Amino acid sequence: MKLTLWTYEGPPHVGAMRVATGMKGLHYVLHAPQGDTYADLLFTMIERRNHRPPVTYTTFQASDLGADTATLFKSAAKAAYDRFQPQAMIVGASCTAELIQDDPGGLATALDLPCPVIPLDLPSYSRKETFGADETFHAIVRALAKPMARTADITCNLLGATALGFRHRDDVAEVTRLLALMGVRVNVAAPLGASPADIARMGQAHFNVLLYPETGEGAARYLERACGQPFTKVVPIGVGATRDFLHEVAGITGLSPSVDESGLRLPWWSASVDSTYLTGKRVFLFGDATHVMAAARIAATEIGFEVVGMGCYNREFARPMRAAAKAYGLEALITDDYLEVEDAIAAAAPELILGTQQERHIGKRLGIPCAVISSPVHVQDFPARYSPQMGFEGANVIFDTWIHPLVMGLEEHLLTMFREDFEFHDAAGASHHGGKAEARVMPAEAPVAEAAEGALPPGFAPPRDISGQKMPEAAAPAPQTAGTVMAPVWLAEAEAELRKIPFFVRGKAKRNTETYAAGRGLAAISIETLYEAKAHYAR
Repeated sequence: MKLTLWTYEGPPHVGAMRVATGMKGLHYVLHAPQGDTYADLLFTMIERRNHRPPVTYTTFQASDLGADTATLFKSAAKAAYDRFQPQAMIVGASCTAELIQDDPGGLATALDLPCPVIPLDLPSYSRKETFGADETFHAIVRALAKPMARTADITCNLLGATALGFRHRDDVAEVTRLLALMGVRVNVAAPLGASPADIARMGQAHFNVLLYPETGEGAARYLERACGQPFTKVVPIGVGATRDFLHEVAGITGLSPSVDESGLRLPWWSASVDSTYLTGKRVFLFGDATHVMAAARIAATEIGFEVVGMGCYNREFARPMRAAAKAYGLEALITDDYLEVEDAIAAAAPELILGTQQERHIGKRLGIPCAVISSPVHVQDFPARYSPQMGFEGANVIFDTWIHPLVMGLEEHLLTMFREDFEFHDAAGASHHGGKAEARVMPAEAPVAEAAEGALPPGFAPPRDISGQKMPEAAAPAPQTAGTVMAPVWLAEAEAELRKIPFFVRGKAKRNTETYAAGRGLAAISIETLYEAKAHYAR
C-alpha cells in the first residue's frame, strides 16, 4: 500500500458494497472502524441513489480494541437481521478490521440466523475493488445457485452489472432489448437488480451473457461448471463487437443473428463529410481493461482514430491487455499510479484522451480534450437520461461522447482565432448585435506580444490557452557559445501565428517547427520558419 492523492480502485470491501448495493433483499455486515463509513457517499452522492447502501457497520473505536470486538460484531449482525429481515446476508471485514482477525464469517455462522449467511474472504492488502466485487458475486452465486430444469423458452442470465458501474443500468436495458430482438428472454440480471431468490433460480437459464469480466467472470465460470451453462466471451461495445456478440449468441442458441439496425448511426456518421476532420486523430486510452480494449477497436476500425497508447489499472487483466495493445503495435501500460499515466500521455502527445475521471483531470492539465469511457467516474457520468455503452444504441452514444470534446475544442479554436475581429473581440458584445460592435483601438505603446493577445478591458482575463506547455516570451536570441545547443526562441509574430493553429494539432506543429529550426541551426523562429517547417513535413 502507498499514500496517494488518487486511486483508481478502492479496497475489496468497496467492491463487495457495490454488489450488495446493487441487489435487493441482501444485507452486508461489515466489521469496520468509524472512518470506513465514508463509502456510503460513493453511492448516495456520486451515483445519486435515493437510499443508503444496505450495509451495517460495527464502527468500533480505538477504545474498543482492548475489549471484546468479536461480541461487538455479533451484536451488530443480530441487530441487522432483526431490523432489515434480509433474504440473505454477507459478512466481512474492512482492511483495518482485518488486522484484528475476529473472523466475521465464523462469528456470524455461530449466531445461527434464520437466513443464509455468506462469509467473504477478501485479502485487503493484496487485492482491490474489482476483485472484491467479482469474488463477492462469485461467493453469492456459489452459495445460492443450484442446477435445475431449463426454461421452456430460450433464456439467459446477464452477469456482472453492479452499483457504481459505468453505465451498467443502461447497458443491462440495452442488451435485454437486443436479445429480445433475437428471441432470447433474460432470466436474471445480476447482481444489479437481483435478489437472493433470483440468484437461486439462475440455473434455469440456457446460457449466461458475461457483460463485465472484471466483476462477473468468477460467477460465469462457476455456473459453467456447476450448472452446465456456457457463457459469452464477446463484450458488445461498438458496432463490430455487437455484431460479433449476436453471432456468438446465435452459435449457442441456433437462432438468427439478424436484428433491426435501422437505429444505428455511427457507421454513416463517422464516414460522412462532417466527420472527415476526425480521421487520423491520435488517441490515448486508459481505464478498466474491458472498456479500453473495446474502445481501441472502435477508435481504430469504426471512427478512424490512430491509437497511440493504451493501458489498464486492473492488473488481473494485464495479459489480455498486453495482447490487445500488441495488435496496434503498442506496449500496454499496466499501472495504478496516475502519475505514470500522466507521463505516458504527455510523451505520446495525443489529440484526444479516452479514460476515467482522473484522465479528465490530466487532460485539463495538459490541454488535451478527454472523454470518459470507464470507471472510476464522477457524478456527471451517471446521467438521468438513457445512455448505454453496449449494443447499437450504445455505439451511437459513444460516437457523440467521443466527438463532443473535439467539436467543442474546434469551436473554442475558432473563437480564439477570430478574437481580433472587430465583431468578435472580447469587448464587443453579442455577435448578433453586430451594429453595436466597436473596433478596438490598440494603445500605441502596447508591445507586439500584447497586440497579438488583444487588449482587454479591466477585469477581463485573456482566453485560456489550452495548447499544453506555455511558450516562452519572445526575446532576442542569446549568444551561443561553443559546445552548447540553445533551443530556438519563438519571435512574437511567429508565436501569434502559431496560436491560429487548432489547439488539437498546435502541440505537434510547435514540436515539428522547433525540430526543423534546431536541425538547421536557427536561433529564432520567424513566421517564415513556421511555414517552411509546415511545407517540409507535408512532403
